[in-house]
Amino acid sequence: MVVVLFGTDRRDDIDLEEYEERNERMYEIVSAMPGFLGIKGYVSDDGERISVARFESDEALKAWRRQPDHVETQKRARDAYYDSYWVQVCHTVRDYSWSREKGLVHNPA
Repeated sequence: MVVVLFGTDRRDDIDLEEYEERNERMYEIVSAMPGFLGIKGYVSDDGERISVARFESDEALKAWRRQPDHVETQKRARDAYYDSYWVQVCHTVRDYSWSREKGLVHNPA
């Protein structure tokens, strides 16, 4: 599994309606792509926005990176939405879960 951490510092003067529409469209596209496992977004106490996206493989992530609408939206984000952002791509070292129903389940990393 590949985990992508993405932190953003939004500009004060962005068009929030356009920004939200693009976010929704990007989610629609990535959700339909093979190998996409999910994304969650969080806002820290100091206002930094952080997203955690998960992909089954490097290949799945590369397909998302090359997706034309995503590439265009990244350019628009640099021009109109963000003062700054950072991205960290991480490979899973260990992957396991626990539930009352299934107990401890180890997944191949």
